[in-house]
Amino acid sequence: MSRRIRTGIDIGTGEIKVVIAEELIRDGKKIPKIVGTGIAETRGVERGYITQPEETAESIRVALAIAEKTAGEKIRNAYFSAGGIGLSGVSASGSLPIARADLEITEKYIEQVLEIAESNIPNQLVLNRRIINSIPLEYKIDGKPVWGRAEGLKAQKLEVKALFITALEHHLQDTIKTAELSGLEVVDLVATPIAASFVTLMKKQKKVGSALLDIGAETTSFIIFENDTPISLEVFPVGGADITNDIALGLKISIEEAESAKVSGLSRVAFSKKKLDEIVQNRLKYIFELVNEHLKKIERDGLLPAGVILTGGGAGLADVREIAQSCLGLPVSIAELHFGPHDKGKVRENIWSTSCGLSIVGFNTDNEQTLIGTADTKSLLRGIRKISRGFSGLVSRFLP
Repeated sequence: MSRRIRTGIDIGTGEIKVVIAEELIRDGKKIPKIVGTGIAETRGVERGYITQPEETAESIRVALAIAEKTAGEKIRNAYFSAGGIGLSGVSASGSLPIARADLEITEKYIEQVLEIAESNIPNQLVLNRRIINSIPLEYKIDGKPVWGRAEGLKAQKLEVKALFITALEHHLQDTIKTAELSGLEVVDLVATPIAASFVTLMKKQKKVGSALLDIGAETTSFIIFENDTPISLEVFPVGGADITNDIALGLKISIEEAESAKVSGLSRVAFSKKKLDEIVQNRLKYIFELVNEHLKKIERDGLLPAGVILTGGGAGLADVREIAQSCLGLPVSIAELHFGPHDKGKVRENIWSTSCGLSIVGFNTDNEQTLIGTADTKSLLRGIRKISRGFSGLVSRFLP
């Protein structure tokens, strides 16, 4: 019997991270197990953009070879992340009269009203972009909110408010090109914050209201959940590398020494620990101020009961949790990866959250219409966007 293997590849600005996972059957239940990981320095990427596909493809090959050796498998296709500063979310609404004699809302009406909402997005917000995810946030029938599915109900008018996740089209195409140069087929492209949320946010957190804040090397992504559904997504062009640069300038040391000082507080050059802390804290405060401004914009500042969960390389910095709490006025915790049974599947290194989440998508979308992202490269080029009707059911069996 062949092994059921899925691979997630996170193309980060600082590192390429590969996770090879196998789905096992234990006590009649399907559980994922990591069987191989690989990591390599990313080359040819800036702020999430692939600027040199050949160099990035070589980085993928290096990380993949390490993971393949451990897993004992040759990988031919994978699920890839779609991130960077080109990733964004925009909300729009639409309405549609029900023309059927029996007034029943069918799947066709659901698709049509979402298309109308999509057409109502201002042109400047989707120029040169591809919608990779359409997420219904709320349906109304005859002006009244619908609890649960609208399909099958009866009404004279159907309304929807939806979140559309977009990415720069040329960036998606370059990701596909890079994957092919590395010798891999792209099964699906998944928005990076969504992939990471599958293994870092628990069901209760997504239900009551929470945010996942991923502080990467050159970008910081932010996704907010309510009622098990993402309601907002934003990416800021600042990350851990900016902290390193600040330290190098402030302490007048090399980039290499600044990175070492940031991570461990050590350097061959003597410096003031107090000054180092001030530099790091000032940049972190700037990041959290950007996040708080976004929360105010969508009227969620101070209104996320489950708080903010930090992940990414920046989540490991000293005092980051306390600084975030002070700036945001919300509970803040450091993410743990939940991969497999919650009592055995916790992985401490949350930098792997996106690649782990990508493999989870793979186990849950086989032989079905893809729920996240694009089903394949041809779908991307034809401009077909996918509808996500329920995030909670996608990975519920894996979450505590």
